[in-house]
Amino acid sequence: MRKSAANADVLSTREAAERLGVALRTVQLWVESGVLPAWKTAGGHRRISRAAVEKLIAERSHALMGQGNAAAQSNDRPLRVLVVEDDPDMLKLICMVMEGWDLPLQLRTATNGFEALLRIGDESPDLLVTDLNMPGMDGFRMIAALQGHQQGREALRVVVVTALSPAEIDQRGGLPETVTVFTKPLPFDDLEALMREQHAALTADALP
Repeated sequence: MRKSAANADVLSTREAAERLGVALRTVQLWVESGVLPAWKTAGGHRRISRAAVEKLIAERSHALMGQGNAAAQSNDRPLRVLVVEDDPDMLKLICMVMEGWDLPLQLRTATNGFEALLRIGDESPDLLVTDLNMPGMDGFRMIAALQGHQQGREALRVVVVTALSPAEIDQRGGLPETVTVFTKPLPFDDLEALMREQHAALTADALP
């Protein structure tokens, strides 16, 4: 059905997904996390302004260009970040938002604790951002394994992103005091501040 002039600047979530070239679920996650502003009609349907979609497209393009320039111009060692999440759309969301920050990053991903441990052993990340509920080896078991073999990884900072309440985490054995816990939906501003702090510390340590 052809849009009228009155609603030509408004998109449904499906139309926004097609314009952005991503899955419908990805757009829904972006809306729920505040990355893409939207509102609901009286009938309960989400609507997104075309301007907001075009702005996000421009920001994603600018971020990719900025990363290339930063890599070429900066002597800073990038912050090595491993993101562990079994939901592919959430994983894509987290990485997309991180890539939009003006930070030199080396991003790696894993979908469960076992895969993450292999990557940690091979690549020694500076920051681990992980879910707790995952198939196979979950976040609890992965973090416990890291605690048991911590030699050489004392500088690894661990951030947990979870929908579990503090009581539910305690019921499942709890987490070390050094672990930072963010509750879903992920507060991206807080995560960005933490990562900037981590990168600043990394840069300071590298100074002669």
